[in-house]
Amino acid sequence: MFAIAYTELIQLFRNRLLLVTSLIMPAVVSGFFIYRHDAFATLGSLGYIAAVVMFTIGAFGLYTTAVTTLAARRQNLFLKRLRSTAVSDRGILAGLLLPVTLLAVVQLTVVLTALATVAGGPSNVFLLVVAVLATVAMMVGLGLATAGMTNSPEHAQVTTLPISLGVIAVTSWVGLSGTEELTLLKRLLPGGSATELVLNAWNGGVAVSESLLLLAPTLSWVVVAVALAMRMFRWEPRR
Repeated sequence: MFAIAYTELIQLFRNRLLLVTSLIMPAVVSGFFIYRHDAFATLGSLGYIAAVVMFTIGAFGLYTTAVTTLAARRQNLFLKRLRSTAVSDRGILAGLLLPVTLLAVVQLTVVLTALATVAGGPSNVFLLVVAVLATVAMMVGLGLATAGMTNSPEHAQVTTLPISLGVIAVTSWVGLSGTEELTLLKRLLPGGSATELVLNAWNGGVAVSESLLLLAPTLSWVVVAVALAMRMFRWEPRR
């Protein structure tokens, strides 16, 4: 698994287009939000900025890159060749997704630390870490599911748009309007409960036990995504 991950990391840094979409673009967008944190905080809160940054990196740095990577490895028959080795299917997928997942976690750590340094830290670091890890798991799961519907790296530019733009739209909706109205709908949508958890973690004012209940919808999306991936994921290109 780790040999696959090392090879995939090298390929990631050699692919300039993928490097831009997975690292540079999310970093630039996150930097803009941090630089203009005063203006955006007047619209929502610092928790809102943290949530938008988290899902920008999660959607474009992690989710889109994961789908593109899996589609590319399927198209060039690399997935098929890996299945002839002693590595299990889970080990193959873990090796392919480990580099981009770790890069996303590092990005999130650096960016959220920068936001805390510039604008003030979160009220509850533990809740923030939990929200980040749950979001990473959800985006990886959704990436596996979407890869099953994606025929090529070029096709990934289309298949990833609904979820990428959708989670960011939900984040902005929840972050700016709160969950006093349409509470259940907002929490059940992908990214809604995770956004509320980040808001609680950064802004404070909500009991930890109450906030942890918000993990249920996010983890439910992980289960749904994995179930879809098991049904739809393909190891060879369609003929």
